[in-house]
Amino acid sequence: MPKLEKVELMVTGGKASAGPPLGPALAGKGINIGQIVSDINKKTSDMEGITVPVTVLVDVENKSYEIKVGVPPSSALLKKEAEVELGSGKAGSMTISALTIEHLIKIAKVKQENSLGNTLKDVVKELAGTCVSLGFEVEGMHPKEFTKQVNEGKFDKQINAETIVLTAEKQKEWKAKVTKLKSDFEKAKVAAAAAAIAQVTAPAETTVAPTPAK
Repeated sequence: MPKLEKVELMVTGGKASAGPPLGPALAGKGINIGQIVSDINKKTSDMEGITVPVTVLVDVENKSYEIKVGVPPSSALLKKEAEVELGSGKAGSMTISALTIEHLIKIAKVKQENSLGNTLKDVVKELAGTCVSLGFEVEGMHPKEFTKQVNEGKFDKQINAETIVLTAEKQKEWKAKVTKLKSDFEKAKVAAAAAAIAQVTAPAETTVAPTPAK
């Protein structure tokens, strides 16, 4: 029976290194840390920039190892597809980016095994819920309206076909939409910051007492 030691950690997809947290966690186990780093980066290359859960099973007797890559959080996958690093931070009042049904189906296929949803359609609706908190539109509408239309069967064709590739025309329209939303979001942030500064620096109103009558 091999003696296995399990090391669980979070790494940045495609950018693991021999430094912390990976290096110290594997030090002293008699295995080639550089090779493990290389193998992890190969396995996570399609998740570049995303925090990914990774488990390294080390056979300390045979000096061998096995790498298992977990599924990143839904929010991380959605932000990657939406081409933003952060959500809007003001869900419900500010929209920062947009996704399509194809994006959600693509992520749903990755998440389905670990999701509470019974069907791909259920997982798509779960992801739409996460889009609410991130400040993303889906198919040009608020995620709640999108979910309503999913329930009505308006996207059954794409979901049943597991469509994950946008047509050239839709890709162009989506790119333009994302660019505009991101630009509008940055302008709104600047305007809000300026308004806040103006409010703080504005002179306080003074009330002049009436002159007593003689």
